[in-house]
Amino acid sequence: MSFSALVVRDTPERTSVESLELDDLPLHGNVLVEVDWSSINFKDALAVTGNGNIIRAELPFVPGIDLAGRIIESSDPAYSEGSAILSTGWGVGEVTWGGYSRYQRMSSDWLVPLPQGLSTRESMIVGTAGFTAMLSLQAIQEHGLPPESGPIVVTGATGGVGSFSVMLLAAAGYEVVAVTGKEEASSYLKGLGASEILPRSTFEDGARRPLDKGRWAGCVDSVGSSVLESVLSQTMTHGVVAACGLAGGHRLNTTVFPFILRGVRLIGIDSNTCPQPPRRRAWQGLRDLARSIDFDRIAHQISLEQVPEACGQLMNGGIQGRYLVDLRQSG
Repeated sequence: MSFSALVVRDTPERTSVESLELDDLPLHGNVLVEVDWSSINFKDALAVTGNGNIIRAELPFVPGIDLAGRIIESSDPAYSEGSAILSTGWGVGEVTWGGYSRYQRMSSDWLVPLPQGLSTRESMIVGTAGFTAMLSLQAIQEHGLPPESGPIVVTGATGGVGSFSVMLLAAAGYEVVAVTGKEEASSYLKGLGASEILPRSTFEDGARRPLDKGRWAGCVDSVGSSVLESVLSQTMTHGVVAACGLAGGHRLNTTVFPFILRGVRLIGIDSNTCPQPPRRRAWQGLRDLARSIDFDRIAHQISLEQVPEACGQLMNGGIQGRYLVDLRQSG
């Protein structure tokens, strides 16, 4: 049986859509999945464009850190043939072959049963980005920060994590302040639920002083570096900052003052190796929100052949929302 996959090779072109056979798939695990949908995340853009050493395996390689579809074969009794599943994280698309393939072999440990009421398509509009945003929202809630505490600032707000964070926080009753470098994105962000839009330039020079005026009850930060430094200095007493990305860099120059003088809590969000119990709780929460939020309003549906171009646009900051990859027409 032949099918299509986006393959990274050590060639000047780097990627191409190729025809593969089931025997070409590495024996990564105990299930065979027919992939219907995938998505594009920052890690995927790094893998496809070659702008980062995200692929930690020999080439040729199939990227794609997210996938959703149905079980074709399984030796795990928890996943029978025909079961609808999704997968994000666990090194898929980085260490082991990923979702940009119509079929993929995987370990059942990497799977989540698709929550009833959520379609495979919706799950990939969500993908790693929305899952990370939900983990961030749950961290804010679980660390005792109710909506009446004050405004929550979302950095990198037009990206996948940022867009979902604005939607989820607003749906949960929080006042959301969105930070972006795109002036033209104001109406888009307000449509997602942001009450105020601030330019990224007000944050990207870093903290003006170790403790600035407290403005934010909390934050979902997908940027890192000087932007996170600035946010920490402006977070109010007993605020909660969920750090979940490094689009602006991985270095953080700050002081202990926000933590010991204001009791600010900096919570790291790891969506990659999140254990199964909180992982499944987050997906149940996303399923519940899908009943009241139109995820499609941030989705751009593309084919497998369009993935390289979209990844290039993401690296250049030229997209907003989520790119949804349709594998059903790829053979």
